[in-house]
Amino acid sequence: MKKQKKLKHAFLYLVLFLTSLSMVLPFLWMISASLKADSDIFGFPIKWFPEHVYWSNYVDVWTQIPFHLYYLNTIKLVVITVAFLLVTCSMAGYAFSKIRFPERDGMFFLYLMTMMIPYQVMMIPQFIMFKNMGLVDSHWSLILLGIVNPFGVFLFRQFFLSIPDELLEAARIDGLSEFGIYVRIVLPLTKPAIATLVIFSFMHTWNDFLGPLIYLTSDHLFTLQLGMQHFIGQYNTQYALLMAAAVSSIIPTLLVFVAAQDYFVKGVVGSGVKG
Repeated sequence: MKKQKKLKHAFLYLVLFLTSLSMVLPFLWMISASLKADSDIFGFPIKWFPEHVYWSNYVDVWTQIPFHLYYLNTIKLVVITVAFLLVTCSMAGYAFSKIRFPERDGMFFLYLMTMMIPYQVMMIPQFIMFKNMGLVDSHWSLILLGIVNPFGVFLFRQFFLSIPDELLEAARIDGLSEFGIYVRIVLPLTKPAIATLVIFSFMHTWNDFLGPLIYLTSDHLFTLQLGMQHFIGQYNTQYALLMAAAVSSIIPTLLVFVAAQDYFVKGVVGSGVKG
C-alpha cells in the first residue's frame, strides 16, 4: 500500500511539474527572444541563451515610441479603476450579505445573471451610450466600464457571510451605524478578499486590449496594449522589440501578485465558506 501511495504521489508530482513547465516555457522564450536580434528569434533548434545579448532592445522600446506615456496611462487607469471597484463591490457585497431588505436574494441572483451575458452583446449598446455622453476617446469611458463587477460583489458577499452576525449585532447595540460597521469592523476583516479582487481586477485592466481599442483613438491616451502595436507593421514586425515591450509590461503584474499572494490564497478559500 505504501509503495502504491508513493507511486501515486510521484505521478501527481510529475503531472504538476509538466503542467507548470508548459506554462513557464512561453514566458522564458519571451525573455530569451527579447534579448536577441530579429533574425535569431525563430531559429531552430531554439537557442535559449543567445550568443549575443542585445540589451539595446529594452533601450529602443523606451526611446522609439512614448512607452513611458503608455505606462503612465495604464497605471492611471488601473489605480482609479481598482480603487472605485473596491468601494462599489465591497459596499454591494455588504448590503447583499448583512442588510436585510425585501427581495434581497432575488436581486442578487438577477445581478449574478449579468455575468452570463457575453461582452459582445453589450459592446455596441455601451459604445453608443458613451458616445452620446461624449466620453469616447477618454479614459473615463474605460474607468466607468470597470468600476462595477458582478464577480467582485459575489466575492465580497461570500466572504462577508463568513463573518458572524453576532459581531455586527454587538456593534449595533453599541450605537455604531451601518456605515461605521462596514468601515471599522467589516473591512479590516476582509483583507484576503480585497487582495483577491485587487489581483484579478489589476490583471484584467492592465492586460485589457479590446476596451482601449474600441474607445481610444488618440495616441497620447493609448495604454500599453495599444502602444505595443507600434512594433507591428503592415509588412514587418519587430519581434525583438515587441518581446522586450511585453517583458517590461508584465513586471507590475508580477510585483502585485507576489505582494498579495498570501492574502489571495486566503481570499479564494474564504469566499467559499458559506453559500
